[in-house]
Amino acid sequence: MEQRLGDRESFTAWATLRRPHLLRTASFLTGDPGLAEDLVQEALTKVAQRWPRLRDGHPDAYARQILVRDNVSWWRRARFEVASEIVDPGRTPAGDSAVERRMVLLGALGRLTDRQRAVLVLRYFDDLSEAEIAQALGVSTGTVKSTAHLALRRLRELAPELSDLLFLETS
Repeated sequence: MEQRLGDRESFTAWATLRRPHLLRTASFLTGDPGLAEDLVQEALTKVAQRWPRLRDGHPDAYARQILVRDNVSWWRRARFEVASEIVDPGRTPAGDSAVERRMVLLGALGRLTDRQRAVLVLRYFDDLSEAEIAQALGVSTGTVKSTAHLALRRLRELAPELSDLLFLETS
């Protein structure tokens, strides 16, 4: 019983610390705050069920993998794309505030394919390596590289006003 209580406490501490980061990742992946909350809750539930095995391993990687895979599963079941009308990505924001730039970026990310969005979010927001992304998505590192290249090119087309943010890759 003492070990079980220690597991519960260590999971709660981990979940409290990591939840905001997971929620940010899920928000970028989905473009939908409600769905992002649902994905994070489901991921935390799945991590909690496996906590004794994950505690000393890589619970963050496992939780990210759940977010990505559950998001793809949700999208496949729904069979439709939710259009995000936050800001017209072709319009230059009326100022250059961080909030306006973030809105334009979110709008442009929402117009990428699920895989493109997942690769960019995991690479540039979660700072994962290409190998870690490949493992999370269940694809090869070559697929991650080509997907990132195409996604960055597409972002440049969708939101040219963000070009200074897209120095991430040289073509």
